[in-house]
Amino acid sequence: MLTREFVLSFREAAPYIHAYRGKTFVLAVSGETLQDGGFASMAQDINLLVSLGVRVVLVHGIRPQIESLLKRHGIARLFHRDRRVTDAATMDVVKQAIGVARLDVEAQLSMGMPNSPMHGSQLRVAGGNFITAQPLGVLDGVDMQYTGQVRRIDADAIRRRLDAGELALVSPVGYSLTGEAFNLTMEELATHVAISLKAEKLIFAVEGRGAVEQDGQLISTLTSQQAEALLDAGSLPEDVAAYLPYCIRATREGIPRAHLISRYEDGALLVEHFTRGGNGTMIARDPLVRVRNASIEDIGDIIALIRPLEDQGILVKRSREHLEMDIGQYAVLEHDGKIYGCVAMHAFPDADTAELACLAVAPTKRDGGFGEMLLQHVEYQARTQGLHSLFVLTTQTAHWFVERGFAEADKSRLPLSRQQFYNYQRRSKVFVKSL
Repeated sequence: MLTREFVLSFREAAPYIHAYRGKTFVLAVSGETLQDGGFASMAQDINLLVSLGVRVVLVHGIRPQIESLLKRHGIARLFHRDRRVTDAATMDVVKQAIGVARLDVEAQLSMGMPNSPMHGSQLRVAGGNFITAQPLGVLDGVDMQYTGQVRRIDADAIRRRLDAGELALVSPVGYSLTGEAFNLTMEELATHVAISLKAEKLIFAVEGRGAVEQDGQLISTLTSQQAEALLDAGSLPEDVAAYLPYCIRATREGIPRAHLISRYEDGALLVEHFTRGGNGTMIARDPLVRVRNASIEDIGDIIALIRPLEDQGILVKRSREHLEMDIGQYAVLEHDGKIYGCVAMHAFPDADTAELACLAVAPTKRDGGFGEMLLQHVEYQARTQGLHSLFVLTTQTAHWFVERGFAEADKSRLPLSRQQFYNYQRRSKVFVKSL
């Protein structure tokens, strides 16, 4: 029997399912995740993403696999500027590590046991020489040999595999025009792939839950500028500090969102992308919340916000025609592309004032400061028009406005043209704020 919680959760996920269908996610998974068995549950979630129409490119790392093989073969490890110096012997080990890692990944993605989430999925994994690389060269007098950097991504070839419904598996190796193979870093490679494909998201799986404050509190959203400030502060976990610059670069080169999710938390990939709150850190180039002028296309969202408040008598009823006529006086608040609030400002220039009206915020966002943002927007708009006060008529939210600088006033303070339309049945109280 379906529980109420399941139904509500599924409905919450529905808008994201619609939004992500046909979009490309680039997921970067470390070699540690493959080595310690943590990829098994993630493979189930990847399968589910593909079944929902998400186009997935999986980029994997191999650092611990290389370390294990180097130790087994008695080959010395050498680093310069935090990059592995890859000589011929080490490059042979890199090739072995990639082979082992790819086989493990493909095996996990091929599971189809009855009574498992992957039963009947038949996910196909595609690979190939998608990456053209070139040598990193000599750095500070150190020849990096077979350590390389990305030169070009064959995005069209990857897209053809994604168009066929397959998952593209990309290993951290690239090939030169001279037929040589070069060792690449997972982070750089995943970022290049995401940018070349114009992906919707770049996702890194990390040791913790994402970026955290100094007190350990998770930071759920960051702009690229805020992420840079966190890096400068120098208090982030090591892997987060390593991945965050790539997230910043990706968002500044056209990727709408980059994410840091836990590699240990079961279902982290799904919770982060199919719930409102998520469970990791999301990085965006621009702020996720913005207030903008409303357009006629927003009428349906505005009605959905205000209708419950009208039914409760908190807001005066407005017809669709009324909203369409006055839409130029409305503003809406968006969070991550979805509308969660609205407000209207009706100016009375002759009386040097404006009315703040139809302030509404979705119930799920009323503790997020969205009401204050809408109020600040109206105050700014009124000031730019040279007005010196705001007034509001309310029946049930007087304290909220008083706490934000409004003071109760007599109806005679209303502009004469507004007094004529005062509703004596509602008996709304008048509150005024000087700007």
